[in-house]
Amino acid sequence: MRKSNSEWSGYLFILPWLLGLVLFTVGPMLFSLLLAFSRWDIITGVKSIEWVGLDNFKAIFQDELFYQSLKVTFVFALISVPLYQIFSLIAAMLLNMRTRGMKLFRLIYFMPSVIPAVAVSMMWVMIFNPEYGVLNRALALVGIQGPAWLQDPSYALGALIVMGIWGIGNTIIIYLSGLQGVPEELYEAAELDGAGRFRRFFSITLPMISPTIFFNLIMGIIGGFQYFTQAFVMTNGGPLNSTLFYNLYLYNKAFQDYEMGYASALSWILFVIILVFTLLVIRSSSMWVYYQGDDDKD
Repeated sequence: MRKSNSEWSGYLFILPWLLGLVLFTVGPMLFSLLLAFSRWDIITGVKSIEWVGLDNFKAIFQDELFYQSLKVTFVFALISVPLYQIFSLIAAMLLNMRTRGMKLFRLIYFMPSVIPAVAVSMMWVMIFNPEYGVLNRALALVGIQGPAWLQDPSYALGALIVMGIWGIGNTIIIYLSGLQGVPEELYEAAELDGAGRFRRFFSITLPMISPTIFFNLIMGIIGGFQYFTQAFVMTNGGPLNSTLFYNLYLYNKAFQDYEMGYASALSWILFVIILVFTLLVIRSSSMWVYYQGDDDKD
């Protein structure tokens, strides 16, 4: 069956995207998969690639820093993902109120998320400075001796988690759009039935925005496991590897130790980890995500 001119025109329109997908996504992924079973120092040409089979993976599972980076990343994701979702939802509900100047408040809350991560990191390095930082000076006003946030292994990871709350503007906007999609008639009917604010929140708001929560949760998990820039700029994995995130360790292996095969193997392990957690959330979504069309199917 011959394709019409309109169909060929459609293929031509998506051709740039297809080329970009093949050249900059699928191609590098396949090359990294090859490197995961090879040894290559990245400095020499591709002709020096040496096939080593499973040696990279065997070395990884005997590497103490691999387990340390996994631990740091898992702890960060376990705390930050639910924490950021809760703060984002609370902020979105406040920004959903109908008061004068609300557009300005929404702009203020969203602005930090569009500032480059490196600039944000440098700003927070100054805030966390133990001697002249704003945070410790504010604590000193109430008689509290602030710690050396980024220089103390007990506080460094927590400091990065706290810093992340400042940049949840993107998540707030998505929650805000979900809240604005909840029909007002549901709230009015519930109020007539005598439902209080908490009852309306748990019985109407949460079920209606559950698809939004589902989306933000998946994106939060992916982002949490891929955390890199702030740790690279602010702590570089220190002190004592307390902020050695998985992606930072991967970067060090690839571009400092020049073990590109080892780093590629690390990247595929991370890919599997993220895939497993994402699939678990997707699999569980049928138990807690509500879509408005579900009632029609019943």
